Amino acid sequence: MRLRFQVHTKIRRPIHEVFDAIRNPSKLSKYFTDGGASGPLEEGKTVQWSFREPPTPAFPVYVKKVVEDKLIVFQWDVMDDLKTTVEIVFEPIGPKETLVKISEGDWRETEKDLENSYSNCMGWGQMLSCLKAYAEYGINLRAGAY
Repeated sequence: MRLRFQVHTKIRRPIHEVFDAIRNPSKLSKYFTDGGASGPLEEGKTVQWSFREPPTPAFPVYVKKVVEDKLIVFQWDVMDDLKTTVEIVFEPIGPKETLVKISEGDWRETEKDLENSYSNCMGWGQMLSCLKAYAEYGINLRAGAY
């Protein structure tokens, strides 16, 4: 059995603004990929993400599916022998609020995978907090946090 986790939060912004804050590399790098994102998340493309805090060299993100204002699915190499699948789902709660759900799956039931999944689960929760602060208030919570 492959394991999967999910985190979510409500963002007080219209769905298109929230979707664009994740898909658009210039916005994503203002609160999450502080080392940069090489391009927009577009179906069939591979982009490079990197982080300054903690220092992380650029790594590939393989974009599998994009449905405007609804869904982004990508895979990435978590370890040398494991790719996980990340799904970001956008649901309107009204004209000016969006529920964002992020799940990551394909984890194996091994001690190493479980440890990595816990770390990634925490990371996605932090990413959603950073997204909320950026989208609602223009604040970068990530700066200096790591």
